[in-house]
Amino acid sequence: MSKVRILHLFSSFDLGGKEARAVRLMNHFGGKAKHVVLSAVPDAISAREAIDRKIEVEFPGDTAPALHGRPSMGRYRKLAQYMKKFHLVLSYNWGAMDGVMARTLLGASMGLPPLIHHEDGFNEDEWEKLNWKRNWFRTIALQRAAALVVPSLSLEKIAKQVWHQPVEKVYRFPNGVDVHRYDKKPQRGCFPGYVKRDGEIIVGTIAGLRAVKNLPRLVRAVAAAGPNFRLAIAGEGPERDAILAEAQRVGIADRLMMPGFLKDPARFVGLFDIFALSSDSEQYPISLVEAMAAARPVVATNVGDVAAMVSRENRRFIIDRDDEAGFADALRELGGNAELRIELSHANYARALAEYGEAEMLARYQQLYGATMRRADFARQD
Repeated sequence: MSKVRILHLFSSFDLGGKEARAVRLMNHFGGKAKHVVLSAVPDAISAREAIDRKIEVEFPGDTAPALHGRPSMGRYRKLAQYMKKFHLVLSYNWGAMDGVMARTLLGASMGLPPLIHHEDGFNEDEWEKLNWKRNWFRTIALQRAAALVVPSLSLEKIAKQVWHQPVEKVYRFPNGVDVHRYDKKPQRGCFPGYVKRDGEIIVGTIAGLRAVKNLPRLVRAVAAAGPNFRLAIAGEGPERDAILAEAQRVGIADRLMMPGFLKDPARFVGLFDIFALSSDSEQYPISLVEAMAAARPVVATNVGDVAAMVSRENRRFIIDRDDEAGFADALRELGGNAELRIELSHANYARALAEYGEAEMLARYQQLYGATMRRADFARQD
């Protein structure tokens, strides 16, 4: 078969949930596809390090049309002209919506390839309330998208009821991972700077360092939990300095480990005694699936589908977003009870094994992409 050419339009390509999933799909497609990745934030491309070296992928940067800027037909024509080189366009989240609008307005007249949009959640400007102007823009822009893919029940409801997308065009594909890769012993040196002394509890998370993740909240909770708690954060992004400053302010700078982007969570997530999510907004966080696959107990804010994702036994440690004291108390309780941590670890692993396998997720995406391109050879599972 001839390779398909896929254009990816990202709001950012620093490693987060949607970027991790896209990378796994690229690696899964192997030699069937060539990829080009555009990022609305041109220098935010750290997730490229997780792409297998055998995959054909380009990052054209400034030589491609910009995804950011004031909406105009001139910009849309440039984006549309660029799309003509591809068999399929995949767009991700609000930051890529200008590309979606360009495809809707000019797709028919310019003979553009089909576009599938992926919506994984919202940034800080929409976590409290959706922006009506953006809702209006999304409703129009998505009119001629071939499909809209979401991971969570709440996003599926928004897509149908707020953005008025036809039921048959909305696909809910829960995130999944290769669970068996996560139940291995962590590798030596896999988390640079890792330190754990006798009696210490490691609270860890995997996140893009963005405001919506509210990692200063996690810093404060770890500080409040007690002097035997350390915090490990794997990720990169614009909030790095703010997180470091908060750690300095609350006196745990010497107990904070931030090695930056680490490309394979399966190698290191098992180092954490407790996995934590402190986000103001999530939908179906893949990092949570990874932690459960690694048999970790979880403390998290009650956002998106998080409470429904964890095991029944773990749900009382899913805390209201504004209850920082409760978050710290949950860390303290789990940190002080090894038997409870083991109980929750087993329960979360069992749920991950039963519900969050990667093979089904990859097959769903490959089938949808292949059917949209009318390429049975691409859709076929090897």
